[in-house]
Amino acid sequence: MGFKTQQSEPLAKIPSSKRVNVAEEFEKRSGAKPKLNLVVIGHVDAGKSTLMGHFLYSLGQVNERTMKKFERDSQKIGKGSFAFAWVLDETGEERDRGITMDIATNHFETPNKSFTLLDAPGHRDFIPNMISGTAQADAAILVVDASTNAFESGFDAGGQTKEHAVLARSLGVQQLIVAINKLDTVAWSQARFKEIQAKLGAYLVHVGFKKNNVVFVPVSGLTGENLIKKSETPELVKWYHGSSLLDQIDKFAPPTRLLDKPLRMRVTDFFKGGIGSSGGVSVAGNIESGTIQVGEQIMIVPGGEVGYVKTMQVNEEPSTWAAAGDSVLMTLVQLDILNLSNGCLVCTPSRPVPVTSTFEAQIVVFDIRIPITPGYPIVLHHGSLDEPAFIYKLIEVLDKSTGEVIKRNPRCLTKGMTAKVQIQLSQRPIPLETFKDNKQLGRIMLRKDGETVAAGVVNEILTFGS
Repeated sequence: MGFKTQQSEPLAKIPSSKRVNVAEEFEKRSGAKPKLNLVVIGHVDAGKSTLMGHFLYSLGQVNERTMKKFERDSQKIGKGSFAFAWVLDETGEERDRGITMDIATNHFETPNKSFTLLDAPGHRDFIPNMISGTAQADAAILVVDASTNAFESGFDAGGQTKEHAVLARSLGVQQLIVAINKLDTVAWSQARFKEIQAKLGAYLVHVGFKKNNVVFVPVSGLTGENLIKKSETPELVKWYHGSSLLDQIDKFAPPTRLLDKPLRMRVTDFFKGGIGSSGGVSVAGNIESGTIQVGEQIMIVPGGEVGYVKTMQVNEEPSTWAAAGDSVLMTLVQLDILNLSNGCLVCTPSRPVPVTSTFEAQIVVFDIRIPITPGYPIVLHHGSLDEPAFIYKLIEVLDKSTGEVIKRNPRCLTKGMTAKVQIQLSQRPIPLETFKDNKQLGRIMLRKDGETVAAGVVNEILTFGS
């Protein structure tokens, strides 16, 4: 590495009296309630925002006055059922069109866990936004619409239910609740519930979810049935003996956080000016691994620019430190905002993230019509980055279950194959890590013409630097 920083010691600016022992503090805090990031996904109009809006309202996260205002406004435009969805849909355009476009965040607590809720958009045009949402999630709720023909339109021809399930799994979400919504429109029919469970269950196992990590819960987002407390509707109770959505969410297992790995934080948003009225540049994002405290020196990759952390907020509360799994907003000083870009990473100067333009990956090919051949152009999605790239070389085809090599130097890859390939970026190098070094930063997804063609993990980085 040719970089020389004046102080390689990242804690250079912190007198020892002010240093925080982050590991100890983290233990104290996790004694409180484990934190998880939860994403809500599903086909457009499956009722995700209404369902989660009603859920947050029932938990007392939205005050009556705001709710009454939403009810009045939504009746004015003749869309009365949208009032709950507006708890999450913040922009005027989202309200007018009645769809979620960006990722909305909210916090709520269950009896044993504390959650950050990400409501991801389901409309085809907004899939890249949905990708950056699931890239931050530990668990997911997949909302499907049970009303007649609606599940089929989301699941079969060109709907997003399948694609979202695949995306969530390939971005590392392992725990899933399937909320079968609007079941009240078919009189809480057990046959309909069973039919969706059979079709979708088989597909979820096929894309890699473990059967015992997927739970199906019947709900109604509009009436609030079975959201917070167990339903008492006679039609439902006579055949459904499981728990409510809240109880099921409370059973999610918290992930192990990578505290002992070097700091890695994905920047999802940045702006000029500090927290409050201080100067500097503010960056927001999710810490994937490691810890950070106020006063520490950090490096922005790509670019290699070094700065200091001046102030920070964790989950919207002021804090002096943060650890893996936290959503953080922090003010950095001695940095030029021109060096920041969406998808850049904050890391420690002593162990920066490698920046590369050629790497080897192991991928699973999805349902594609045209086989993948060398030179195949793709858009590489990595966290919230999307970069043009192409498949440079097909190395070998592997057996799905054993991982043994079936064929070396294949001529093309077709649907359902697992293979090792070399990928080259077309425009600029990006920060990447191998999957074994960092599970979150080692995942990639390949899309072409608005469809996901493959997903996989980074095996080896072949070129370093720009």
